[in-house]
Amino acid sequence: MGHQGLRVWENRGDMTLATASARTLRIGPIDLDVPVVLAPMAGITNTAFRRLCREYGAGLYVSEMITSRALVERNETTMRLIRHHESETPRSIQLYGVDPKTIADAVRIIVAEDHADHIDLNFGCPVPKVTRKGGGAALPWKSSLFSDIVTQAVKAAGDIPLTVKMRKGIDRDHLTFLDAGRAAEDAGVAAIALHARTAGEYYSGHADWNAIGELKQAVTSIPVLGNGDIWSADDAVRMMEQTDCDGVVVGRGCLGRPWLFGELATAFGGEGKTVDATLGFVADAFKRHAELLVEFFEDEDRGCRDIRKHVSWYFKGYPVGGDIRTGLATSSSLAEIDELLARLDHSAPYPGADAEGQRGRAGHAKRTALPDKWLESREIAASTSEMMRGAEIENSGG
Repeated sequence: MGHQGLRVWENRGDMTLATASARTLRIGPIDLDVPVVLAPMAGITNTAFRRLCREYGAGLYVSEMITSRALVERNETTMRLIRHHESETPRSIQLYGVDPKTIADAVRIIVAEDHADHIDLNFGCPVPKVTRKGGGAALPWKSSLFSDIVTQAVKAAGDIPLTVKMRKGIDRDHLTFLDAGRAAEDAGVAAIALHARTAGEYYSGHADWNAIGELKQAVTSIPVLGNGDIWSADDAVRMMEQTDCDGVVVGRGCLGRPWLFGELATAFGGEGKTVDATLGFVADAFKRHAELLVEFFEDEDRGCRDIRKHVSWYFKGYPVGGDIRTGLATSSSLAEIDELLARLDHSAPYPGADAEGQRGRAGHAKRTALPDKWLESREIAASTSEMMRGAEIENSGG
């Protein structure tokens, strides 16, 4: 396809985006038409949102975080979260855990009961309730534990490709991504994704894309995927050009904008829907999302309550009055949502820059919550290991 202009409708009528040469991505035995992955996001990437994103584009769409302990114990909520709609293929589940045996047991359940075609391990979560127990982005600091978890999980997965998602490290003085990347490669993972921030940076500032390039140079036998500050298809193309990474992982950039996956697919030479994002189009997408949530929860009130968090993302920059925004953020039925959306000016055009850029939580840099004396050694003491197993969070989805 080369570096030619791409005409799309979303942004201010006609707009030219940078495009990449046609790119595909292979993760183990899985061939993806475009090198694009939906990042797991707690409370967001359930079946409803994954289906909606998939309707616009292509790629791999990952579940919200599933706790290995809750899966092994067959927690009712967790067992519902790992279900996929029949239209979803390939099916992808992200697992979180701190104990090698429990994670391996969870992987075996997924494989034996055919719950997924791909499994990802979470080593990137910066949330204090996770890092305080030594999990998420804190865990790769304990290098032997990290290697043990990944090695046992890969073995348990068998022919199912297993990948890892991680951050640069705990903070700038405790970087782990190169060591962890090489260890994961040696353990036999199918790909590695790097969110180019430390845990301490949370979602603040700017992602360090140079780190993605460093990891790509260090890990040479499997794909390296980049994550962080992809707000548009143009950003995705630039990341791949600047870092030479093999694919992109998109998180907050698609909040309230699932059609971003159509733009991404087209930018990478695949088939994706391009849209004219008028206010009427956005209203219809919002309603579709609400309907899918109602179907997922099998409960209209629950689905309509869950869509509330998406209101500000969908209508960012659009002329939607405060009373309608408040109504949508407190609605409890599809009929009520219909009535509110009908009051909008559906012909209002895409607002351009006002709807662009960062969305979702950013937070601010802060000291990462860690177990006592965690940073004193790269190895883990027996007492700390026991504490971690006993304190593993029990709820999936973050």
